[in-house]
Amino acid sequence: MTSKNFLYGFFLSILYFTLSGQEVNAQTSQTDSVPKVLRVGVAGSEPFVFANADSEGIAVEIWNEVAGKKDWDFNYVSYPSVNKGLQAMKKGDIDLMVGPISITSQRAKHYIFSQPYYQSSLAIASRVEDAGLWGRIKPFFSMQLLIAVGIFVFILSIVGTLFWLAERRHSPEQFPKDPVKGIGNGMWLAIVTMSTTGYGDMAPVSLRGRIIAGIWMVVTIIFATSMVAGIASTLTLSGLGSSTVSNIEELSGKKTATVTGSPAVGFIKEHKSKPVMVDNLQEAMKLLDEKKVDAVIYDRPQLLYFQTNGLEEEIYIAKAEYYKQGYGVAFPLESKLVNEVNLGLLELAEKQEIVEIVDEYLGKDE
Repeated sequence: MTSKNFLYGFFLSILYFTLSGQEVNAQTSQTDSVPKVLRVGVAGSEPFVFANADSEGIAVEIWNEVAGKKDWDFNYVSYPSVNKGLQAMKKGDIDLMVGPISITSQRAKHYIFSQPYYQSSLAIASRVEDAGLWGRIKPFFSMQLLIAVGIFVFILSIVGTLFWLAERRHSPEQFPKDPVKGIGNGMWLAIVTMSTTGYGDMAPVSLRGRIIAGIWMVVTIIFATSMVAGIASTLTLSGLGSSTVSNIEELSGKKTATVTGSPAVGFIKEHKSKPVMVDNLQEAMKLLDEKKVDAVIYDRPQLLYFQTNGLEEEIYIAKAEYYKQGYGVAFPLESKLVNEVNLGLLELAEKQEIVEIVDEYLGKDE
């Protein structure tokens, strides 16, 4: 009995020390997963990252909040571009990367990302120049407008002919038998009806004529609205200047600047534009200002911020948005920090702290 008790106690002791050792190892492993001083790479453009400012910028302030809640010590390491910072992280020079870093499938093959802390998109920036008198009236002599006018005259001639055929026997004084005069009067009636002028000099008297007039009235309500909208759009674009770009199709075959490593590079090539790659947004905007490129395609919030605070000449940001993308914190593939950072970002989001930081730089309408 004594030997059995001894063996039983011996095995219990071994089990106890084994479990205790595993618990200690787990605690040690969890502690060792976070270096004593994190090396945090930082790169990007305003308003997410400001040069030589460790506490200014949307991305920087968000990271400072996350690290502060976790009591992590860290040092910033600045890089001239996000792409170069990611390459340095891949080599092991830094532990993570902070900035306006787009989460893409290509990057996800080489890095791990936190959940997005901001949703962005690509936009087009172009120059606003004084087009001059000819530049303002030139759109009205375009081939598209001439074709539209030709189609409009053709439709008027058809409606005028229908009026003449329906009314020539019932109202010969308004629509004489002569086709030229009769159809001409019919076209005049169509124009007066469409414009709702209503001079009263002509009016259909037959049932067929009134049916044609009624149908024409309904059709022209829609047609006139579209025509006025088109003219207004033409006037707006001509007023902005001939160098403004409203959509990516207008950049086919033209030079477009963007930042190296940005998702905009593939987007530009995809739409048959000629990419001109630079290290940062300031260089891209300088090329635009010097008329060395026709447009700049980059992340929308940075372009809007630069429009307000950067370029001396006025720039135009197109309303079209492309390639919706999220910004996140980047880590090496073997990093064990991702979950902790995600928890920190969730806490900030739930308390609306991220929204407050973004609004501080971009405004509540952005």
